[in-house]
Amino acid sequence: MNERGQEAATKVGGWLAEKGYQPDQVLSSSATRCHETWDRISQNLEPVNAVQFEDYLYLATAAEMLSVLQTASGDVVLLLGHMPGLGDLARELRRDPPPMHASFQKYPTGATTVLDFRIDDWADALPGIARFEDYITPRDL
Repeated sequence: MNERGQEAATKVGGWLAEKGYQPDQVLSSSATRCHETWDRISQNLEPVNAVQFEDYLYLATAAEMLSVLQTASGDVVLLLGHMPGLGDLARELRRDPPPMHASFQKYPTGATTVLDFRIDDWADALPGIARFEDYITPRDL
């Protein structure tokens, strides 16, 4: 990860902490870059005991990422992956109109979307079910 990426991940972690978006479970690609990204993000958060780095999240499609999310057990889950799958998933899961942010459709590196799933079991997470809560890009920070 280059210096700009390190700075971006640290800023995103600070934003998550400031907003109170504290995950209790992390599902991440096993890619070195994702390990490094999580290391930087987590510097600003409370420790997370359930951190899983999975090979099958490397360059996963939105459908593949959704199937992994449906196995989650945490209350607040952070999903860390790659484009284009991650951006596609963020757009597919929300039920309300996209945010006014111009970059949401492009979904640049480090973009972070917070969605609220009003479900009792992650197995019930389906496209179009989540309520949009927040969105930020490293450039905004």
